[in-house]
Amino acid sequence: MRTVYTPHTPVRTSSRVVRVSPAGKPPFDVAYERRGSGEPVVLLHGIGHHWQAWEPVLTALSASYDVIALDLPGFGASPPLPVGVPYGLETMVPLLADVCAALGVERPHVVGNSLGGLLALEMGRYGYARSVTALSPGGFWNGPERLWAVSLLRGMRAGARGLPDGALRRVARSAAGRWMLTSTIYTRPGRRSPEAVIAETRALREAAAFERVLAEEQHLESAGSRALAGIPVTVAWGDRDMILLRRQGVRAKRAIPSARLVRLRGCGHVPMNDDPATVTRVVVDTVRTTVG
Repeated sequence: MRTVYTPHTPVRTSSRVVRVSPAGKPPFDVAYERRGSGEPVVLLHGIGHHWQAWEPVLTALSASYDVIALDLPGFGASPPLPVGVPYGLETMVPLLADVCAALGVERPHVVGNSLGGLLALEMGRYGYARSVTALSPGGFWNGPERLWAVSLLRGMRAGARGLPDGALRRVARSAAGRWMLTSTIYTRPGRRSPEAVIAETRALREAAAFERVLAEEQHLESAGSRALAGIPVTVAWGDRDMILLRRQGVRAKRAIPSARLVRLRGCGHVPMNDDPATVTRVVVDTVRTTVG
């Protein structure tokens, strides 16, 4: 597959919305983008981001697959989960399966980044995914690494909340400003257009579920599981990830012996921007190894 990357492609901000009505829980809405046709592939972003994080990987994958990029509840254009519904894995994983069902999809290939990577692995562990590609998934940290990641995320959130729109637009006009805003998660922030940086900074600033999710996530440890041996699993890690350090990928491999571990050279925490062609190839290689 040949992937063409255009750094200044305008950001698509519109989303469709699906109403999800899980058994025994109040209904909730999820915003999403859907493109292409073929086997279903669901994309899950990380904490504080939105579905647009997957551009242009989404576009490349949609040439061969039915690709659905979700705004997780409380992020992007999705409202938070109803009061009283927690964000722990034991709740979120079945709810994501309910989202897939509401979209007419059963056991899709699931691809996730950071928090989304952890959710993708858990969906595979519970039988909700046909294959899993996890990019720098959460949950494989030790105590100091967890504190480091949480501190960085909270610092990014504070910075985003401290920038009113006028200042944000001025900062995002320059390459230096875009580097300042996004270099924690990208190694090539210059590839981000001003529009993309403005949109993702707003997404981080306005993420209604940020604190609720972070409160859950910082106490999570990935269960890992030999149960994942029944499906193709790839764990890919940027070798310049500043938030979840690359040695956590080795722990992920130990926890999931059947997984393929891939090093993403020159990539940061959100590799879909740094090297979309390689990320697309990693996802396609995982999906194509699925049997039956």
